[in-house]
Amino acid sequence: MKCLLSVCLTMLAGVAIVAASRTGQTPALQKGISVQMATSSHAAAVPEADRENAWIVTVTADGKIYFGTEPVTPDGLAEQMKTRPRNPAARLYLKADAGAPFSEVRQALRAAREDLFDDVVLLTAQSESAQPGTIALPEGFDVWIGNEATSSSVTVQLGSEQGAASLKLNNKAVASSDLQGRLAQIFDGRGARVVVLKASGQVPYAQVIQAIDDARAAGASRITMILPEI
Repeated sequence: MKCLLSVCLTMLAGVAIVAASRTGQTPALQKGISVQMATSSHAAAVPEADRENAWIVTVTADGKIYFGTEPVTPDGLAEQMKTRPRNPAARLYLKADAGAPFSEVRQALRAAREDLFDDVVLLTAQSESAQPGTIALPEGFDVWIGNEATSSSVTVQLGSEQGAASLKLNNKAVASSDLQGRLAQIFDGRGARVVVLKASGQVPYAQVIQAIDDARAAGASRITMILPEI
């Protein structure tokens, strides 16, 4: 009997360890609206996004916007951010579904700019699972919000032509698989490595994250997202 009890306890302990390791593969984001985030390979850890008072804006696949867990309109989001007290040093984190059209994400970014956020952290999912027994920290890309490019920046344009995705680098068509390599060639020996990203409203958000991921992998020191008509 004692032997059987010992075996059962051992088995239960093993199940607990496996369950803990699987839980550790999930990013530790605070409770909020669930979306299927786009994956990335070169995002940075942003543990502050998991704090209880972190400002998180969520855009779902069908274009709905949430501030924390509260549904808001784009205009309502801007108003709430203006009236809610915040630490001047606090960051804004954007969590958007990979399939959301960029037009909806752009509205959230415009609201952020209206509330004087110069940059926003775009949260992403990790392309690889965390090691068993560890907790995966939230990750994201720090991007600046602007309305014009500079002469020294490199422009990446994402669009949709005749139902198919299009990609241009400094106004010249390029295959998505070649973007990282082409950017690395341009950056070679260059001091300023600034990428200006423009995307049409029909582009799925996952493509925007992929372009940013490629730019970071190529050595971009700064990503600026152009939002027309700010």
